Amino acid sequence: MSYFILGSTSFAGSSFVDYLLTQGEHVIGVSRSTEPHSVMQPYFDNPNKAAFQFFQCDLNHDIDAITQLIAKHKPRYIVDFAGQGMVAESWSDPAQWYMTNIISKVKLHQFLKDCDFLERYIRVSTPEVYGNREDKMLENHSPNPSTPYAVSHTAIDMSLMAFFKQYQFPVILTRFANFYGPHQQLYRIIPRTMIYALTDKKLPLHGGGASERMFIYADDISSGLYKTIQRGKLGETYHFANGPCLSIRNMVEKICGLVDVQFDSFVEIAAERAGKDYKYEMDAAKAKNELGWSPAYSLEQGLEKTARWVKDHLDIIKTLPLSYIHKP
Repeated sequence: MSYFILGSTSFAGSSFVDYLLTQGEHVIGVSRSTEPHSVMQPYFDNPNKAAFQFFQCDLNHDIDAITQLIAKHKPRYIVDFAGQGMVAESWSDPAQWYMTNIISKVKLHQFLKDCDFLERYIRVSTPEVYGNREDKMLENHSPNPSTPYAVSHTAIDMSLMAFFKQYQFPVILTRFANFYGPHQQLYRIIPRTMIYALTDKKLPLHGGGASERMFIYADDISSGLYKTIQRGKLGETYHFANGPCLSIRNMVEKICGLVDVQFDSFVEIAAERAGKDYKYEMDAAKAKNELGWSPAYSLEQGLEKTARWVKDHLDIIKTLPLSYIHKP
């Protein structure tokens, strides 16, 4: 068994499962959530789906079951998407984010450091660790987290690097721009904007959409991770992003043009979320130069493919929860 995916029911995790299956790989996925509705599974109709095994395990409560699976299957590569998400919500109970994203992960890493079959542990981190920056984020920039969510990611990244220095733990850190694409969680800004526009709902735009982000399409996430496994250097960090860096307002305006909705009548301004950083612009030159990675999809191409998925499955999507549901 080559691939073990932690957080395989997440959007990026399930997209990577689909990508690996298409490459002919055998994959084990572990997540605390059950597999979602088929319309939300990128790998649902993958012809190689029989090569995927899923196990529902919670990192906080089922660590022994997870380590037993790893010991049994001896994966060469572990890709870690798992963790408590959502930035603003992390203020409600920071200890919960720290337990899931730090303490439980350290317990896992303590076990994995003695697994001589493990060749690569790919950690999917986040640009939130850098906090707000006006300049482009580089891999060697110091962390400056501004929310409990970002603190938890910073801490586990630093712990992994300490394990690398002490035990030669085979970690590679990856940080991605904002994910998007077909099958993404419906409460995220891109699918939510499309769904609200197509169902005549008003879109609350937090802070007027002033914050600026870069975005990356699902297949480009997966190709970046695959190249990291193949060519990445242990102990290194790689950024993956695709331009341009644009405001959330500009993104919503682009989507309005795509689905033929008037921005001014569609959007209502809402209060900004707590601890919101205003700009994440990432430099991805290192991944391009060292890994030979480059994005295959422009923002326009990715948005068109995402909008087509929403339109094609809108009747089913309307029956699914459109808001974030917190899982403690």
